[in-house]
Amino acid sequence: MTFLYIIIALVLIFDFINGFHDSANSIATVVSTKVLSPLAAVAMAAFFNFIAFMFFPMKVAHTMGSGVVEPDIINLNVIGAALIAAIVWNLITWWWGLPSSSSHTLVGGLIGAAVASSGFSSVISSGVILIVMFIFIAPLMGMVFSFFLSSLIMWIFRRVPPFSVDKWFRRFQIVSASAFSLGHGGNDAQKSMGIIWLAMILSGLITKETDIPLWVKLSCQAAIALGTMFGGWRIVKTMGQKITKLKPFEGFCAETAGSLTLFAATYWGIPVSTTHTITGAIIGVGARKGASAVKWGVTTKIFWAWILTIPISGFIGGIMYYFFNWAF
Repeated sequence: MTFLYIIIALVLIFDFINGFHDSANSIATVVSTKVLSPLAAVAMAAFFNFIAFMFFPMKVAHTMGSGVVEPDIINLNVIGAALIAAIVWNLITWWWGLPSSSSHTLVGGLIGAAVASSGFSSVISSGVILIVMFIFIAPLMGMVFSFFLSSLIMWIFRRVPPFSVDKWFRRFQIVSASAFSLGHGGNDAQKSMGIIWLAMILSGLITKETDIPLWVKLSCQAAIALGTMFGGWRIVKTMGQKITKLKPFEGFCAETAGSLTLFAATYWGIPVSTTHTITGAIIGVGARKGASAVKWGVTTKIFWAWILTIPISGFIGGIMYYFFNWAF
């Protein structure tokens, strides 16, 4: 039982790190366009992160708990190793200022630790393939939505003075940033809920038919909200300034496109990366102005972080499993 408490503590630490690592996804555009101050932006994002469990079904949590690795095969050492791997890779990419995916870090850690524990039979290939597919589908959806939405708005407001457009979309962007924060909290916090739920199943406290307890929902939402309050300023700079320069209406388009993608994925129960989603949406807005408006050198580094996340965190997860197995 003591190890279960350690696992829960690790989950909440991961959730907290996820919050400050991924807070940039919610606030980068609204800060870079100077619609809100950094402090006001993180406070807003944290609030909507926290209340997200009230709006979405727990499908993503169940996917993470029973759709990546077989609960009947693995043990708590696998969970602990996966969490350490996810925390380590998140901290490394945060330090480097790379907007990598906390979601795929956790998935990679789970896969690596499960394979080290019980071989490839412990991995649910259909679930993993779907998650890997959405590494590419989610940013593509964000990119397409934001490209067409920004083009449509440009056409609708083609005769309106730029000053008036900025004035209106500064207000609208607060709504779009709030929606994206809601989607972030809805998709990302559920991943942590799913891990605690899985750990409780492995400890014999609940069964796979048991609903996720309310205290698990509240603690995970609170952890990610607190993490968001601390912000991830290194990544804010990359997301809000280094990919492309944004105007308020472009920030609105990127956040709206990202929100739609996250809402759809959460409804379908697919754990996706808020990082990938908003990055794709920002690129889509920039691409509307022409390929030269996007700083592809920075974008290439981000893509490499996406590609390497699951293999590297999987490797770390496998190593940590052997350590946990020896230590415990």
